[in-house]
Amino acid sequence: MPKAKVNGVELYYEVHGPEGADFLLMIQGLGYDARFWFRQVPELSRHFRLVLFDNRGAGRSDKPDEPYSIAGMAADAVGLLDVLGIERAHVLGASMGGYIAQEVAISYPERVRKLVLLCTHYGGPEYMELTRDLWKEILDVKGLSLDEIYRRGIRYAVTEGFFERERELVEEMVRMRLELPQPAHAFKRQFEAASAFDARDRVHLIRAPTLLLAGREDRVVPLVLMERLAERIPNARLVVVEGAAHLLFIERPEAVNREIVRFLKGEG
Repeated sequence: MPKAKVNGVELYYEVHGPEGADFLLMIQGLGYDARFWFRQVPELSRHFRLVLFDNRGAGRSDKPDEPYSIAGMAADAVGLLDVLGIERAHVLGASMGGYIAQEVAISYPERVRKLVLLCTHYGGPEYMELTRDLWKEILDVKGLSLDEIYRRGIRYAVTEGFFERERELVEEMVRMRLELPQPAHAFKRQFEAASAFDARDRVHLIRAPTLLLAGREDRVVPLVLMERLAERIPNARLVVVEGAAHLLFIERPEAVNREIVRFLKGEG
């Protein structure tokens, strides 16, 4: 398993796609690791040189029990690019990974070609106020087994129709999470970092052309928050994916992948 020592932690990473293609750095969200791009890798690796990695605290990367920050995880992402000798890349982030991607674009603008943000926002009190009751439900896991916690989390992140219709896929995702379970301390550290993130007064500094993809039925990041994010980023375009919720890249991979390819290749 390839790992890179970055900012004092070992980060697991993978590289897929043809030599000479544009690099695309892909950053996952809270608790998730690079395996959950499984519905993107086959298609996107036909067009780009994908760099996938597990954030600190998730998957096969180190999980130190110490304070995390979105700025620190953005530095991890850029540090990985340094290790791999990549000067510039397209950057894509989902949910908390979208926070990290925004921070990379703000703090390291010279490293970003184009930016793709999925199911994310700029953080701050607006988000917590709008989703406080939902997170109380999500985090109320007393008495639940680990597989029940993961299955319940997926249910909050997809549409009800998908959850009922794609039972085999849901159970495969639960199995994947159980295979590399996230320790409670690592979830807490990632969650604290995400909760403290607030870029509402800085996202206007993003200069990279930006595509935002939102699931129409997302409860974790309601559409209104992605609309507000799109309004604050110069040169940004929002695309709403119908019939999808928070995990739109798993629910509607064809639509999501198509929009990503078109945007990064300048075809739309």
